[in-house]
Amino acid sequence: MVLERQESGRLQRQIAGLDALELTAGARKSPLTRIWSALWPIATAVLISLAAWELVVLSGWREPWVLPGPRDVLPVFFDVVTTGTFWSAVALTMKRALIGFALAVLVGGVAGALVSQSWVLRRAFGSLITGLQTMPSIAWFPLAILLFKLSESAILFVVVLGAAPSIANGLIAGVDYTPPILLRVGKTMGLTGLARYRHLVIPASLPSFVAGLKQGWAFAWRSLMAGELLVIIGKQSVGTLLHFSREVSDTAEMISVMIVILIIGILVDQLFAMVDRAIRTRWGLERVGD
Repeated sequence: MVLERQESGRLQRQIAGLDALELTAGARKSPLTRIWSALWPIATAVLISLAAWELVVLSGWREPWVLPGPRDVLPVFFDVVTTGTFWSAVALTMKRALIGFALAVLVGGVAGALVSQSWVLRRAFGSLITGLQTMPSIAWFPLAILLFKLSESAILFVVVLGAAPSIANGLIAGVDYTPPILLRVGKTMGLTGLARYRHLVIPASLPSFVAGLKQGWAFAWRSLMAGELLVIIGKQSVGTLLHFSREVSDTAEMISVMIVILIIGILVDQLFAMVDRAIRTRWGLERVGD
């Protein structure tokens, strides 16, 4: 028995030493190494995409004025992004996106919280929320224009309806997958009402909720781009830049604006990835420094 205990203690010390060594190795990674680890996959994907694009152009599938290659588009892209008008358009688009997404988080969070805690509301509205999530955002614009005419409110109306159902479903799914043992522990500790939801249910459902937020942002961003293409208010935005470049058949500028839209989407996705890694690290699912 004594020998078994000694052997068990020795193994535990070895495992603890290995864990400490791994953590130390992860902590030794310099900021430049971590930045390079994050950037090289993106850079590789960009180079592959540019090469594939150039091959399609060289194949003669479309005329160069219809589908220009990277050598024609990239100079126009750099000209576009260095103008003050362009950054004013980006600022307006991002302002609309953030306001619409914030409203969608509020609406979707409240709806998800209510539906997840009441079986009556779930049976009444659960399928409705999923149905709203599957509706194309473009289908809401005729109603939005009738209700709000050509205005900012029409765009925000569609953005909220496009994003809120995904956010609500993310919260509902997170609540559904909360381990029952945690709920029993919370009940034993006297957590009830809002305190139970704030200190137990929301933290436990956070990973699914963040996934719902990410999907909600994707729907909000697509709804916003559709809105700016259809609802021309007079203020120049990213969507109007795309619209007018198509109207004058400036394909190089149109593709440049499309690249900007893609870059914004990638940057926001990286922000959500940082939040996800922070949650995984806090929950012990990912080592610090990886």
